[in-house]
Amino acid sequence: MKSPVHLNALRAFEASARHQSFSAASAELNVTPAAVGQLVRTLEEWLGTPLFHRATSGRVRLLPTETAERALPDIRAGFDRLALGLERLKEGSASGVLTVTVSPAFAAKWLLPRLDSFQVAWPDTDVRLDTSLKPVDFVAQGIDIGVRYGVGSWPGLMAEKLMEEEVYPVCSPKLLREHRRLQKPNDLARETLIHDLSMDGQAGFPTWDAWLGKAGVTEVATARGMKINNSAAVLQAAIEGQGVALARSVMAHDDLATERLVRPFPEITFASPLAYYVVYRAECSSLPKLVAFRDWLLKEAA
Repeated sequence: MKSPVHLNALRAFEASARHQSFSAASAELNVTPAAVGQLVRTLEEWLGTPLFHRATSGRVRLLPTETAERALPDIRAGFDRLALGLERLKEGSASGVLTVTVSPAFAAKWLLPRLDSFQVAWPDTDVRLDTSLKPVDFVAQGIDIGVRYGVGSWPGLMAEKLMEEEVYPVCSPKLLREHRRLQKPNDLARETLIHDLSMDGQAGFPTWDAWLGKAGVTEVATARGMKINNSAAVLQAAIEGQGVALARSVMAHDDLATERLVRPFPEITFASPLAYYVVYRAECSSLPKLVAFRDWLLKEAA
């Protein structure tokens, strides 16, 4: 039987169920809440059954009925397949947009300085960067591929290790020269420590306490200092001589190579338990533009 229901009504239903709100769904779909409500009602009329009931404890929430809840996984899978089908239709063309999600700091300190070589090799692929510290929905936001930092497991995504890294103190060359400071780790007690809070709350994210413990130092107070929630800004503060930063080697690599930063105590090594991973959806893994970018990332990181 041919269904008279438009895909827009199914999308309005799925977004409303996910957000538990017509208003939130309307913001995602870029239509009015009234339009979302009308689309959902059209679907309910065609099915002959309600799809939501309202919960009023605190704010009003739309809760899918039991029947609707059972149908949602298949509807979402269907949208995923439609999106993949559209990608397949574009495979015959050398052109296309590749949407890449990375953190702002990773974009600034590692990806952007190298991206030109990808554009030279794939001139008909337009790279669109989505820079955010917040988790993104690859399907809803049209993300093709990304680089994430963590233990290597994200629901719904394949993950290939891109780079491991060390963690170590860095500072400006001028600070290191002044009065022969930082001869031994205990000397950090006289310096302003710069803390990276960009992954605050992530289990295993290295801290000054962890590095000092590895160095066998107990006399350095770590409660105070400069605290910044962006890894690139942490390094910039160290470059400007604001103090000594605990740096991640992937982020600090180019600044050390150009001597904007120096590394005291190179004899102390501390491997981060976290790493960088290339992430993407399994159903998109064979898309040519994704394969090209993934292979390029792995070659650059080698």
